[in-house]
Amino acid sequence: MAATPDFAAVATDPNWLANRYDESRDEVHFVRLTREGHREVTFITDEYINAEAPRLVLGRSDVAGAAGPPAPIHFIFHSAYCCSTVLARAVDIEGVSMGLKEPLILNDMVGWRRRGGGPGALAPVLDDVLTLLARPFSAGEKIVVKPSNVLNAIAPALLGLRPQANAILLYAPLPDFLRSIARKGLWGRRWVRELFIGQLRDNIVDLGLGEQNYLDLTDLQVAAAGWLAQHHVFARLVDRFGPARVRTLDSATLMARPQEAMARLSDLFGLGLDRQAVEHVLAGPAFTSHSKSNAGFGAADRLAEQRDAAHTHADEIGKVAIWAEAVAAAAGVPMELKAPLL
Repeated sequence: MAATPDFAAVATDPNWLANRYDESRDEVHFVRLTREGHREVTFITDEYINAEAPRLVLGRSDVAGAAGPPAPIHFIFHSAYCCSTVLARAVDIEGVSMGLKEPLILNDMVGWRRRGGGPGALAPVLDDVLTLLARPFSAGEKIVVKPSNVLNAIAPALLGLRPQANAILLYAPLPDFLRSIARKGLWGRRWVRELFIGQLRDNIVDLGLGEQNYLDLTDLQVAAAGWLAQHHVFARLVDRFGPARVRTLDSATLMARPQEAMARLSDLFGLGLDRQAVEHVLAGPAFTSHSKSNAGFGAADRLAEQRDAAHTHADEIGKVAIWAEAVAAAAGVPMELKAPLL
């Protein structure tokens, strides 16, 4: 006879990451990932986690019921290519906070919703998933979750389920975002189309254009349309939850004024970082190495990348930016968001 799983041992151990959710069996898939393991991977997804890492599958209600009181949790919502991973790495401060980089189990919530999962079924599961993600590695730590940007459609649900949670809405200025996509070549152009298809399925695209108009768009126009859709979501989040809980920040300002940004972020998330602690974060790997390769990479390197893309694709980016501003004006989407962090 198989041994009965020790649900409490798993539920109270943050080294067992809640990695996937199977709605057909109401089961949570766990993978063993230490804090150092979190630091070594770009995102906590199957693409990056060691395939040989120990794994467990447990009933969702059993393991969630055995979990202790969750730690305070906050969110970094983002629109991609905006230094969100920098912030998620920056809040990995032992004894203070831990950043979770794009937990795959949250993507499963979006997939379930797109397959027809209704709010009544999703809400209790999402509540349990947040509890399982909010298990600190050290006593007293806060958890900061940076979901994938495909989660933006359900950001209101996440904030609604956790009334004490705050969020930063991070985005790249539109020309910077377009330069990032253009620099990625075919892969980047395909990615924005896949993202936009998901946004259409999530019903968050309201730009006053018909289906045929979307089919006529160029790759960078699709990128801009997706950026506008996410900007619209962010604007509504600020209106709904207010600046006491939700603040906005663009990546250009973050990289130009990192010390001020981290100090204000500390206030928003209640991290209690003093000036010395902020300076320690800025001197650490989050702001001095590439979030994907861990090679040395700072603000000057990011600017150089942007300049190279600007030189190669300047004409197309300029025209698409003008087009996007006209679409935004007609659809009532603000290009500048309220409640700036700085």
